[in-house]
Amino acid sequence: MKTDSKFQRMVVPEVQQQMVEFLWEGKPYKAVAGDTIAVALLAAGVDHTRESPISGTPRAPFCMMGSCFECRVEVNGESNVQACMNLIEDGMSIQRQNS
Repeated sequence: MKTDSKFQRMVVPEVQQQMVEFLWEGKPYKAVAGDTIAVALLAAGVDHTRESPISGTPRAPFCMMGSCFECRVEVNGESNVQACMNLIEDGMSIQRQNS
């Protein structure tokens, strides 16, 4: 089954976007300032943010409004951060959620 993200950023050429840098699993990426962590990860091509503790299946942002909790990640050492409810910040270190 193909799991590539269908997420595509709408680009408005006349709008200058400020960029921030973050680390995903130790690898550097750039994101648009003001994006949520979930949007930044989807735009970077990340296909999942955690695995189900029961079945081990990959999980990823789904509802994008904080209801489903599928987008949980570890941010700067803090677990259970909802990626869809928190803005990306310059220098963030983000990891897959382990539980």
